[in-house]
Amino acid sequence: MDEPYTRELAPGVFAYVQPDGSWFLNNTGIIVAPEVEGGVVMVDHVATERRGRALMGTVERLGAGRALTTLINTHHHGDHTFGNYLVPAGTSVVGHELCRAEVIATGTSVTTLFEGPDWGDIRLRPPEITFREQLTVWAGTLRLELVHFGGPAHTTNDVVVHVPDHGVVFCGDLVFAGGTPLAVQGSIRGWLTALDRLAELGARTLVPGHGPVCGPEEISQVRGYLEFVRDTAAAGWRRGQSPLELAENTDLGQFGGLTDPERIVANLHRAYAELDDPHNLGKTLDLAPAMLDMRRYLGGPLVSYA
Repeated sequence: MDEPYTRELAPGVFAYVQPDGSWFLNNTGIIVAPEVEGGVVMVDHVATERRGRALMGTVERLGAGRALTTLINTHHHGDHTFGNYLVPAGTSVVGHELCRAEVIATGTSVTTLFEGPDWGDIRLRPPEITFREQLTVWAGTLRLELVHFGGPAHTTNDVVVHVPDHGVVFCGDLVFAGGTPLAVQGSIRGWLTALDRLAELGARTLVPGHGPVCGPEEISQVRGYLEFVRDTAAAGWRRGQSPLELAENTDLGQFGGLTDPERIVANLHRAYAELDDPHNLGKTLDLAPAMLDMRRYLGGPLVSYA
């Protein structure tokens, strides 16, 4: 697996990218204030202790000794939050109010479902500052607009970080570039609505939650996959097929080359739930059947290279 790298998107605005963007190999952001006396803001952390300490070394280097004032979590998943405890105690951790609740409720249970990672010494640190719709955070004089689009999408608590002065958006997992989107803890229909709102921001540069930095054209790629899942599910649901049976008999077509294709099964579980109860988007599902079906689809364990 290739080593993480940084890419400067605008003066002081960096993406920290972890190839190849598959399970638990997410991206983060490092934003250094324009003024020498300003601080540093991070967008998300990473999954394992080893990778988290490497990230903190990069933050220290790019920040050139400036204080890390704020860490923003785009949602509750462990690849974006497990490393929270590695930031200084005086750093404020910010997230949606449901992000805090989910970090606490979920704990580190997901680590038992994957083979491969050496997770290290993970200690939970949920967001201490929470909000519901919008919040402004400042990196010195640089404004960062945190926005929740009002409903479930990838999860119930997705937040994007818009840097309007530079036309940059840190999308969290609303965008996967080269990877299969995962909606099992969110909503197919809600995610499509969120993509409309994301496009309305008019950003030129998107930092996806996973995969290389991209432009707004990637929004249509994610939309195409979600519409494919929606339409495939509707046909299978009418025929009475189970999500696994439907997945095993579905040609992924243009989406077959995305990383983690087994997510089609989990996404069909979510799509079926929306067909069963269309007025309750984002309702909590028992993840065990979806995780088991993904392993059955693969014919082996779920593996991460984090």
